[in-house]
Amino acid sequence: MLTLSEMLFRLVIAVVLGAFIGFERESIGKEAGIRTNIMVSAGSALFTLAAVTVPYLIALSPENLAEILARNSGFLAIAANVVVGIGFLGAGIIVKRGTHVRSLTTAATVWFAAAIGMLCGFGLVIFAVLSTVILTGLLFVLRGIDIDRFFTHSRETSDK
Repeated sequence: MLTLSEMLFRLVIAVVLGAFIGFERESIGKEAGIRTNIMVSAGSALFTLAAVTVPYLIALSPENLAEILARNSGFLAIAANVVVGIGFLGAGIIVKRGTHVRSLTTAATVWFAAAIGMLCGFGLVIFAVLSTVILTGLLFVLRGIDIDRFFTHSRETSDK
């Protein structure tokens, strides 16, 4: 079973990574910024830590642990339902006005923050850190590229 210090370490990493993700959103004035992404990442880590810990809590003795793990994967449903719950949260962030959809990237970022929190909760901290740096870095880089101009230019070229 995880010690309290191991659980707190995983939670703190989830908070830091959630803040890093949220900083990118907040730096361009999006609603789901640092606080939202911290809460999503930390909440996901907490639910995942609960899922990882449940088998140890329900096993009456260490000898029963292998049987609990082999026969009951229901504790993993806790982690699986984080994905569903975050989907609903993300749907509430997306706004459609006419033919234009807004905040889709912000909703995806919240979903991503939940995944990072889950990685931390499961103990995949290095993968969580690398994923956060790479994908948040891509958001910064791609923000500076005028993608609409690229596609408009390629359409004009293909029409000739």
